[in-house]
Amino acid sequence: MTVVGQSSIDVAVIGAGPYGLSVAANIGASDRSIRIFGRPLQTWTDAMPAGMKLKSDGFASNLSAPAPGASLAEFCRDRGIPYHDTERPVSLETFVAYGLEFQRRFVPYLETADVQHVERSGDGFRLTVGEGQTLLARCVVLAVGVTHFRVMPKQLMGLPASLVSHSADCGRVDRFAGRNVAILGAGASAIDLAAALIDVGATTTIVARAGSIRFNSEPTGGRPTLLSRFTNPGTPLGPGWRSHFACNMPQMYRQLPDRLRLAILRRHLGPRSAWYLRDKVLSGANVLVAQHLEEAGLAGDHICLKLRDESGSLKSLEVEHVIAATGYWPQIERLHFLDRRLRQAIRHSAGVPILSQYFETSVAGLYATGLTAAGSFGPLMRFVAGADYAARRLSRHLEKARGSRHALVAGARVPQAIRS
Repeated sequence: MTVVGQSSIDVAVIGAGPYGLSVAANIGASDRSIRIFGRPLQTWTDAMPAGMKLKSDGFASNLSAPAPGASLAEFCRDRGIPYHDTERPVSLETFVAYGLEFQRRFVPYLETADVQHVERSGDGFRLTVGEGQTLLARCVVLAVGVTHFRVMPKQLMGLPASLVSHSADCGRVDRFAGRNVAILGAGASAIDLAAALIDVGATTTIVARAGSIRFNSEPTGGRPTLLSRFTNPGTPLGPGWRSHFACNMPQMYRQLPDRLRLAILRRHLGPRSAWYLRDKVLSGANVLVAQHLEEAGLAGDHICLKLRDESGSLKSLEVEHVIAATGYWPQIERLHFLDRRLRQAIRHSAGVPILSQYFETSVAGLYATGLTAAGSFGPLMRFVAGADYAARRLSRHLEKARGSRHALVAGARVPQAIRS
């Protein structure tokens, strides 16, 4: 679908991943005018290695819609796809198919054009879309994918893109077949990539700052005991009281001091990977733990990494390509499609946006969900599981705000009519 001319709408949603689709589905259930821009599930189709499985359980991988039949379980049941809430990992292929069907059913008006620029315009915003077409929106919802926020070690900056990349750019690993590749990182992205590289025959080395590679425990099946439910409650983010707090009390999380919120966001659910990848990765890859990257440089057509261990000893590692699986951090400055003055007007802590209880930034009418909202609402916003909470709360707020605005406008007209 293409964008033609300039128009004025109520809400523009930027991004068509789980959060963008969920927000649009919930807002679109009202009679408001809404447009949503982006390629559906782009991060999932472009930035994740083929064949991977989701870190989240099936029950925690649902998109949100105000109508029945929107869950992953129902999608799998209707198509005869094997599914279990907790004991069967969800394949990337299944999740993408589910997301695309969700979009076709609940957000058929999605426009695949990219938003090039957003700036203030009166009481709303002007968006430049696609090949230069513009539209006006009273409200804008940022539901952008994590790839906007990729973190690259400073030691790798300035090196040729042919030799260095971020894991977000390595959804297709066939190009590394038979090559010597190093992965920096010890989290799920690093381990998923390592498994994919092993499958295509790449010589794979994992370089981790952590002292070990951590894997989740294999599901044991059966129902949890009453004691285990109390001592280690299950949640969409995994078991534990900290995750229980993150999932069930995001508004209380908002009340924590800025520095504490960001510290929790960095540390909670640290590097840990799927249990079923343990044997493949530990037997098929070279694993270097407790290593700090001191510097990186060119060695002919290779990359030479200088690594320092905990004892202070240095070693060199020469490879044909380096992939930084070094994660993402939601700093507003990285959203370059936002006008500079708009970015500067957004209140933040260490660059991470601070949002209201309704996901609104300090710029009236500009909202944020997903990872962009994680600094205010916590780790839940890093996962698909947070889409339902964000979409429902945001859509209810926008509907209420519109009703209040109409009431105020109507109230303002009464005295005018009397005076006439």
